[in-house]
Amino acid sequence: MTEDQLTSDYVLTLSCPDRPGIVHAVAGALLVAGCNITDSQQYGSHATGTFFMRVEATTDASQAEVHAALQPVTEAFGMEWSLNPAGRKVRTLLMASKSAHCLNDLLFLQRSGTLPIEIPAIVSNHQDLAGLAEFYGIPFHYIPVTADTKVQAEDQLRQIIAHQDIELTVLARYMQILSNELCTELTGRAINIHHSFLPSFKGARPYHQAHARGVKLIGATAHYVTAALDEGPIIEQEVIRVDHRRTAEQFVQMGRDVEGRTLAQAVQWHAEHRVLLDGNRTVVFN
Repeated sequence: MTEDQLTSDYVLTLSCPDRPGIVHAVAGALLVAGCNITDSQQYGSHATGTFFMRVEATTDASQAEVHAALQPVTEAFGMEWSLNPAGRKVRTLLMASKSAHCLNDLLFLQRSGTLPIEIPAIVSNHQDLAGLAEFYGIPFHYIPVTADTKVQAEDQLRQIIAHQDIELTVLARYMQILSNELCTELTGRAINIHHSFLPSFKGARPYHQAHARGVKLIGATAHYVTAALDEGPIIEQEVIRVDHRRTAEQFVQMGRDVEGRTLAQAVQWHAEHRVLLDGNRTVVFN
């Protein structure tokens, strides 16, 4: 018996130009494959005229048989689509520099079974986090980056992604800007996390800057990586309230906590195939 035959639960995601009959056609194709739909969500974007759908279904048919049943419908409606075994762990590369909080959160949640990801490698431009990788038993790749070595460093990163069959790259406080070329290659397959303030504070020590200005909200934004720095499609955001009694150091700790939670949520939704791209926006079925 093949792996496909052992798997009976699938997640179908799709997007296409909106028109009548899509849900009926998809449901009919799944019926042909002997599928029982256990969950279905859909959304039609008035702004882009695009229809989005996520379906969970169970069946005794193999993945190849379900795929074949869906093929005529996807071609007729011009769909971008994917069919994945439910619960399959997404092969994920984690990248970080010196700060351990986001990396540690992801490693712990993966180890405890909360995140449906597999982590075959960790990459860093510093050696500070090698001990954390060793604790979790994950290969650690030290790839230093300078202005003179950036091209070679990114080629090393590409080799790791290719050799490890990486499906998702997570920048868990990786403090290097990826080249436009690499961002394009990783479109929809790389997630970044950064602080989120009103007003925004750039540069060094942003939490200290926020404290000095007396902000009342701090938070974090998880988004897909694009060539436009920190402006990719947003997956998840969270804010927490602060006040004058908090010290700058407390701002930093609270910020780290919310960054970790926000990034982990974004990674989970991506791994569960709940996030679909709609131009520079996302549709998140949660």
